[in-house]
Amino acid sequence: MTPFLKAYFSRIGWSGTPAVDINTLKRLHLLHNAAIPFENLDVLLPREIQLDDLALEEKLVNARRGGYCFEQNGVLERALRETGFTVRSLLGRVVLANPSTLPPRTHRLLLVELQGEQWIADVGFGGQTLTAPIRLQANLEQQTPHGEYRLIQEGEDWILQFRHHEHWQSMYHFDLVMQHQSDYVMGNFWSAHWPQSHFRHHLLMCRHLPDGGKLTLTNFHFTHYQDGHAVEQMNVPDVASLYMLLQERFDLGVDDAKHGFTEAELATVMAAFDTHPEAGK
Repeated sequence: MTPFLKAYFSRIGWSGTPAVDINTLKRLHLLHNAAIPFENLDVLLPREIQLDDLALEEKLVNARRGGYCFEQNGVLERALRETGFTVRSLLGRVVLANPSTLPPRTHRLLLVELQGEQWIADVGFGGQTLTAPIRLQANLEQQTPHGEYRLIQEGEDWILQFRHHEHWQSMYHFDLVMQHQSDYVMGNFWSAHWPQSHFRHHLLMCRHLPDGGKLTLTNFHFTHYQDGHAVEQMNVPDVASLYMLLQERFDLGVDDAKHGFTEAELATVMAAFDTHPEAGK
């Protein structure tokens, strides 16, 4: 076992012996979701997000931070590859907000080939991300620990959808074209620096729980969902409380010399938003 895998397995709480099979893939996927929160703090601090293996290992594994899709799926891709899986990244076009035209490729996801089958894995789409791999098969409704998903196919394009109440909501389009590191660097730069990117205007965080629940944070608004229903909601009263919430509920590391951040730095981030702790009450 490589040093990276040992550190990664410790980070996500894996204690078994991994095998190149679907059970291991499913277990790693869910444990990753539960341990490494989706978050965009580095965009807001602001800090440049690096995608090389060492940078991702330092931040998401050693410093116990989280990240967004380019980081999350970059770490998972490396872990799967070093475990022995055949895996590569793809790029998708996010359509969750029903844009009038197709946006650029700014979402990283994974294609895993296993025993003659192809699977989509994705731990980086925030509150609606997959928490289990799904078969690359059109029109098959597939259940995960946190909801039902399906893929539909239009020519060479695939569209991932999730069931939202009584209808299907599209999340992103993708194809199986080979991508390269420079493509992820470009998409990452756009996501972090494009003035209208939602990552630049809100603090966003999500942690999925093994029991089917999930925790979400948008600026100062925190919600705990269970079985699709909000069982706890609150507007965090101040930055000091928010700083503790990130650590206690999202298990986010804040003390690393390079990748940590102080309460004062968080206060500077939150002061830049129009959203006030009292807003939304």
